[in-house]
This record gives sequence, structure tokens and C-alpha cells, in this order.
Amino acid sequence: MFVDSALEEVMVLKDESIETVQSLVDQYRPQKTILSSVINHELEIENLLSKASKFHKLSYLSKLPFTTPIAKPETIGADRLALSAAAVYFYPAKNNLVIGLGTCITYNLVNKFHEFMGGGISPGLEMRLRSLNHYTAKLPFAKPDWNAPLIGYDTNTNILSGVVIGMAKEIDGFVNSYNEKFGNFNVLLTGGDTGILASHLKSKIFADPELIFKGLYAISEVNNP
Repeated sequence: MFVDSALEEVMVLKDESIETVQSLVDQYRPQKTILSSVINHELEIENLLSKASKFHKLSYLSKLPFTTPIAKPETIGADRLALSAAAVYFYPAKNNLVIGLGTCITYNLVNKFHEFMGGGISPGLEMRLRSLNHYTAKLPFAKPDWNAPLIGYDTNTNILSGVVIGMAKEIDGFVNSYNEKFGNFNVLLTGGDTGILASHLKSKIFADPELIFKGLYAISEVNNP
């Protein structure tokens, strides 16, 4: 929930039922709402939000605070659109590299001319941990933990070293390469695994776990002025 442009509260709903959404609307009575969905949600949710507020559903038809000269918006994931929108909205005069830590790691470059220039995608933390367990006969699933050692001393810590420290080295490597190519720019880190990775990074990075919500707010403002 935003008040003006400030994020006041983040809530996790118990389910996506009409009743749950209705109770939320009744409690907060929002003036504006935005829906970003990658599941087959009930259409009635959109109808409810449309009746209760100025509503926008994020799609490739949405107006964006940046252009996409290298790709069509419909080919860019909703999460990447939101992260790029947040970078432009809150850091408009800078070149921004936004790194999202979710199911996948996404690298998203938006230049100071507000152009989304693409980036990269690689497996995320849990995907890497589960793949080691799934594609081998004996390796266990190692629970994600920020306290990963550089040199593992048993099977579990060897996995955490390879995955957590490996991801940190990957991110630092990408940041260094971008810096060599583009010079001074802003680096933003966000996503659910930020707390696990941030302490292992050497690069100067602004960590903001809620950046995607700020991006959705920015897109809402463009589409619902």
C-alpha cells in the first residue's frame, strides 16, 4: 500500500479469493489499484477492483515510463517491466542496472535516456539448489542460508558455498563488466533472496527488497494519472 509515493505497508494475502480481495478493499478503500498476475486469476477480481478504484491491469499494452528499443514489451516479463519502471521513476537521471533475485536472476539495464536495453537471465537460488538435488543421486537439498562459507566443510556447506558464493561472484562479475562497458551507473538489488546474497557482494549496490512494488506504483501512476 502506498500513501502518495511512499510505500507504507506490504501484505501477503492468505489466498486470491474474491472474499479476500474484497476485505482488503473494504479495509483500505484505495483510490488506485494495479494488478500484475501470472496465474489464471478470477476475472471477478478485475471487476471488483474496477468498481472500487481507478484500476489498471499490467500488460504489454500498458504505458511505460521508458521505451523498449531492443524488444517488444510483450516479450518482457512483468517483473522486469516493474523493476525497470521503478529505476526510471526513482532514479531518472542515472543509468540503472536492476538485478532481480527471484525464481531467476534477471539483469535489467535502463539507461539515462529511459531506454530498456535488455540484460540477462540465469537460474535463481532455489532453482540451483533444487537442481543439484534433482539431477544427482546423492546430493541433498540444501536449505538457503546467508551464512555460506567460502570453503565448505561438509556436503551441505559445500553446496551453499558453490551456490550462494557462486551467485555472489556471478553478480559481482556482471557489475564489473557493465562498469567497464558503460562507466558510472546505479546498481539496484531486489527480490526475496536479497538478504541471503547482499552480504557476500563486493560491488556498491543499493538493496531494496520492495523495488518491484515501487515499480508497479510507477506504472500505475503513468496509466492512472
